[in-house]
Amino acid sequence: MKYEKKSNPLFNELNQVIDFANIRKQHIIEASNKAIEKAKANLESISKIPQSKKTFENTMLVLDNINNDLMKVSEIISLFAYVHPDDGIRNESLERTSQLGRFFNEISLNEELYNAIKTYSKISEALGLKGARKKYLKETVEEFERNGFALAKEEREKLKIIQDKISDLGIQFDSNISSHEDFLIVTKEQIDGLPEDYKKAHRQDDGTFKIGMEYPSYIPFMKYSKSDEARKELAKKFKNVAADKNLDILKQILIERRNMAELLGYKTFAEYRTEDRMAKSPKNVWEFENKLKEKVREKAKLDYEELLSIKRKQRNDNSVETIESWEAAYYDNILLKEKYELDNQKLKEYFELNNIIQGLFKIAQHLYGVKFEEVKNLSVWHDEVRFFEVFDKNKLIARFYLDLYPRANKYNHAALFGMISGKKNDNVFQIPTASLVCNFPKATEETPALLTHRDVETFFHEFGHLMHDLLTKAELSSQSGTNVARDFVEMPSQIFEHWAWDYEALKLFAKHYKTNEILPENLHNKMIKAKNVGSGLQNLQQIFYGILDMTYHDKYDAAGEKSTTEIVRELQNEITLYKFQEGTHFEAGFGHLNGYAAGYYSYLWAKVFSEDMFSVFEENGIMDQKTGLKLKEIVLERGSTIDEMEIVKEFLGREPSEEAFIRSIGL
Repeated sequence: MKYEKKSNPLFNELNQVIDFANIRKQHIIEASNKAIEKAKANLESISKIPQSKKTFENTMLVLDNINNDLMKVSEIISLFAYVHPDDGIRNESLERTSQLGRFFNEISLNEELYNAIKTYSKISEALGLKGARKKYLKETVEEFERNGFALAKEEREKLKIIQDKISDLGIQFDSNISSHEDFLIVTKEQIDGLPEDYKKAHRQDDGTFKIGMEYPSYIPFMKYSKSDEARKELAKKFKNVAADKNLDILKQILIERRNMAELLGYKTFAEYRTEDRMAKSPKNVWEFENKLKEKVREKAKLDYEELLSIKRKQRNDNSVETIESWEAAYYDNILLKEKYELDNQKLKEYFELNNIIQGLFKIAQHLYGVKFEEVKNLSVWHDEVRFFEVFDKNKLIARFYLDLYPRANKYNHAALFGMISGKKNDNVFQIPTASLVCNFPKATEETPALLTHRDVETFFHEFGHLMHDLLTKAELSSQSGTNVARDFVEMPSQIFEHWAWDYEALKLFAKHYKTNEILPENLHNKMIKAKNVGSGLQNLQQIFYGILDMTYHDKYDAAGEKSTTEIVRELQNEITLYKFQEGTHFEAGFGHLNGYAAGYYSYLWAKVFSEDMFSVFEENGIMDQKTGLKLKEIVLERGSTIDEMEIVKEFLGREPSEEAFIRSIGL
C-alpha cells in the first residue's frame, strides 16, 4: 500500500524536508489515521506468508518498516503536542498521540504477528542469522512474550486494556505538567538580589514582579532572592506543579503497572522493567543505589557543613543546625562567591548563546569529523526555530532543529525529541532528523541571550543525545540512534557534558559578550575548584529520585493506605540531608515517573559508566580526534545493534569500574 501524495505536509517523500509551517489540525488527523491503515495492511501481509516462503526481508524487515512509518508520524505529532504554539494543533496532537499509543499496544498484542515471527524464528534462515539481525529477531520474540504471549487469549485482552489505560494516563500526566500554569507575585523587596536584566524581564505594570515555574524564571530566583519567605513560597508552588490533577493519576498509573506486571508473571513492575536492560533485575539496581548512597553520603555531609557555615555567618548565629531545601541554592551561591570567589552572574557574561552554539559545533565537528550548516528561511513550527544539516565528507547524513526559548504552553525542560530515525531503505539511507527543545533565556534590549554555566552544561548534554540519534549507521530503525536500553541512553549525553568544563574546549566559545575576551584562566580555575561544591548533596538527591522511583515500582502498593506523598516524605528525610517541605507533592510534577518508570536509576547508572568512558579522553586528550572517532564508531553509530555492555567494554578495552565516578565528585 502506498500513500497518495496530497497536500498533507506529513505525507512527504523519503528524505524530503517537512513543511511544518503549513501543517493544520486536519493533516494530523489524516496522517495518524492513514499511518494506522497502512500499518494494518502491512501487518496482514506478514501473517499471510507461508512458512516455507518466510524470509528476513518479508517478515522482520517489513515489521521494522511498519514501526518506522508509524514513528515518522507519531514522533512529529508527539513533538507538536508539547511545542506547537497553536492550542488546537497541540490538543489534537495530544489526542492523536494517545490514538497511536493504543495502536502500538495493539501491535504488541497481535497474535497473528507473533505466530508469524515465532514461526519464522524456527526456520533455517532465521537460525543462521548473525549480528544485528539475529539480535533484532531474538529481542522481538522476547518482547512479544514479555507482552503476554505466554498468556491465554482472554488474559491478553485484559493486558491490552491495562496497557491502553497506562498509555492514556501517562499522556495525561505529562500534559498536566506541561500545561500547568502558576506563578508568584513578589514585591521589590522580595526580588532584591536578582540581576537587573531578570527584574526587567519579570516586572509588571504595577511595579510587582511575576515569577513563573519555568526553569529560567524559577532557578535564578531560588539562587539570588534575599527573601527567604518568597523562596519558600515559590518552592512550594514549584513542588506542587499539577498536584491538583496528577496525584490521582499517578496512583492509578502505579496500580495499573502492578496489575500488568502480575498478569505477566512478574512480582513487581520493576522486575518486568529491568529484565531487558543493562541492570537485568531490581536486585542489581538496589545494590547499585545502596552502595553509592553510602559513599556519596560522606561527601554530602561535608557539603552540608559548608552550607551551614555560610548560613551561620549570614545570620550571625552559630546555633543554626539546619538548611531548608528552599535555602540550599541561595546559600550555595553565597558559598561559591565568598569561599570559591565564583560569581555566576559574572561567569554568565562569557556564555552568549550564539557563541556557545558555534563552539559546540566546532567541538562536535572536530571530534566526529562532520560539518553543520544552517539552512535559513525554512518552514518551521515557530519563527524562533532554527534548522541545520549535518554532512560527513560532503554527504548529507542528518538534520536537526533547535527550539531554544520558552513560550506559553511549551514543554518547559530541555530534551531531545526524535522525529525520523536513521534506517537503510533499499539503497538509500533514511536521513535521521531530530529536534532539541530547550528553554534558555532570551536576549533583552540591554544584553544578548546569556546562559548560566549550568545551562551550558545542559545544552552540551542534550547535544550529546542529538549526536547519538543523528550519527547512527544502523540498518534497522528499531536499533538506530537512541533506540538503546534505557539505562544506556544517558551515557553519550553525559560524556559530552565534559566539553562544557575543559579549558581547551571552553576557549573556543567562552567569550565576553561585550569585549570578546576569552574566559580568563583564573576564572576557569575557580570554576574547576567550585565544580564539586555540593556534588555529594546533588548526587544524593539523584539517589533519592532513583530510590523513590524504584520504591514506587518495587516495594509499594498504591492501592494501600499509604499515599505517594508519604513515601516522598519518608525517603527524602531518610536519604537526603534536606527535610521534606510540608504541604508539597513533588511527585505530581516529576515527569520522569511516567517516562522512566522504574528506570530513573539509569541516570546515575549511566553517569558511573560515562565517567569511566570519559577517562579514555582524559588519558588521550579531550580534543583527541582519534578518540572522538572511536566514540563515534563504537558507540554513536551502532545504536543497539550489539549488546550495550559489550559496547562499553569495547570502548574501554577492559571491564568497567566506578573509580572514575567517585573521583569525579571529589572523593
